This record gives sequence, structure tokens and C-alpha cells, in this order.
Amino acid sequence: MEGLTTRVFRKVHSEIFGPADSYYIPFVTPTSEPKFTERQMRELNPALNSGLNVIPQLLTNKPQDFEWAAKALYDLGYSEVNLNLGCPAGTVVAKCKGSGLLRNFDVLRPLLDGIFSQEHQIKISIKTRLGWSNPEEFEDLANLYSQYPLAKLIIHPRLKTDQYKGDCRKEIFEANFNKFSFPVGYNGDIVSTKDIHETLGRFPTLSMLMVGRGLVADPALFRKFNRGSAASKAEIRDFSEKLFTGYTEAFGSAKNAVMRMKEYWFFQLNLLSTEDKLAKKLFKAKDVQQYEDAVEAIYENSDILPEARFGWHKPL
Repeated sequence: MEGLTTRVFRKVHSEIFGPADSYYIPFVTPTSEPKFTERQMRELNPALNSGLNVIPQLLTNKPQDFEWAAKALYDLGYSEVNLNLGCPAGTVVAKCKGSGLLRNFDVLRPLLDGIFSQEHQIKISIKTRLGWSNPEEFEDLANLYSQYPLAKLIIHPRLKTDQYKGDCRKEIFEANFNKFSFPVGYNGDIVSTKDIHETLGRFPTLSMLMVGRGLVADPALFRKFNRGSAASKAEIRDFSEKLFTGYTEAFGSAKNAVMRMKEYWFFQLNLLSTEDKLAKKLFKAKDVQQYEDAVEAIYENSDILPEARFGWHKPL
């Protein structure tokens, strides 16, 4: 959800629907220069995440870069950092980062050895997939992860080559998640409160659930799970308007904000009974006026569904 679930999203979501237990910042890529860039600090500045439990995710394959970044994050006040080994994006994988490391044990093992050979004041967790192209790869990955003192391991039970297609490989997750001595979390295809209950029922010892696209589709998902109310149309309208305003301020451009909001609506429309012709009008909007007219038509002609539909299978 890089680029969409920014500080703008975190702030607006927490204000309207109540904060999540944790928000993860995707993605921070440390370089050989031991200093965060101004752009990175616009996400990492503690003042911009006040009152929220925020966990930065690092994309790196160099232990020395992880080392300085983890220390800098601790100095900023963060208590946990997450090493992302799950991102399947081509630009990330090509640099042997994210899930690109899952097929390169000659890089992954020295990375983890280097990270955990140092003493850290900050907790370190990992987000991973099952492997690159074969579910049998996870046995070796699990054995590797078990050698380190992780704060938690969050597993998205797909392979890199799966991208986001098909069903999660829950049988592989089920066969392995109780083998670890550290806490294990689950991520993948959680869109409704039914999905949450079924996942926790099947895997009762999970330490946490990570939700990405499902929370964009239904920003009240956690509130509903905690016996709160479903999102009203007025709340969704307020949410989308404040996101648009926030993105416009962050980008310094309403036109760029429109492009980001189209990505948001790709998920949000799965909570609305919107006709295809209205959705197409939204995605074809070329300027702010066309965008606002399309959104208004959607609100006037759509109802909120009881639960979001799972309507995406390809990464944006």
C-alpha cells in the first residue's frame, strides 16, 4: 500500500474511525548515507504520527544500512522496526529487496546474520511470503527465521510469483505457524469481519492480524470487529474528502491528489453498490472538477454494503 497509506491516511483514519492497534509505514529504503531524506522524514517525523503506534518497514539487503536506520528510528522514539521481505513489486525485486531476497539465501542469510549480530534497543520483526515460486521453500525459510530473536513474524501466505492472484495458501501457513518460538501474525485477503473471525478461529494462537487493502475498502472494519458501528455514508464521504484535502496539501497539487484518490477508490468502491458506469466515469476523470462530479454521482446513487466485497486480484 505504498503511496496510499501515508501519514495522511493514518491521521484521517484514526480521527474518523478510531486508531488501529498499529500502523505500518511502507516503505523506507535506507541508503549507504546514514541519514533519512527529507521525503522520508515527512513520514517518519514523530510529530506527524502523534498518538499513534507506528512501525516503519525497511526495504534493504545490506545489514549496515539496516543498522544505522534501526538506530536512527529508535532515537526518533520508535519501539519496533519491520524488515519487509514480502513486497513483490518488480522494481523492488529487481534490486534483490523485499520478496526478491526469498530466492537469494546467499544474500538473505548474511543480511539476517549481520542484523542480529548487533545489539539493538529497538524490536525487530519481519514480514515475509512463503517463498519465491514453490510452497516447499517455506520449510527452509522457517528454519532460517527460527535462528533469530524476532519480535514477531508476519506471514502473507502467498509466493512471490503469486503476486496477489488466487487464494492465500492457508494450508501451508496452518502447517507451520505454530512451529515458531516468537509471535506470529497473519496477513492476506482479510476484507470483512467474517474473514477476521474465520482467520482467528482457524489460527487461534495468532498474535496479530495485518490488514491492508481490506481496511482501505472498509475503514470501519476494525471498529465493526470490536462491536462498533459500520461506516455510514456520511463517514465515508468525510473520510474521502479529508483524504483528498490531505493528499492535495502533501503533494502540493490537486491533480496529483486526484490520481492518488483513484487508487483509493479502486478499493473503496467495494463497500458501495456503485454501478459500473459511475465507477468508469470516476476513473476517467482528467481534472478536479470531473473527479468531484463523479464522486458526487457515486454518493447520490450508491448505498453502503454490510461488508466490503473482495474485488481486487492484481496489484496497482
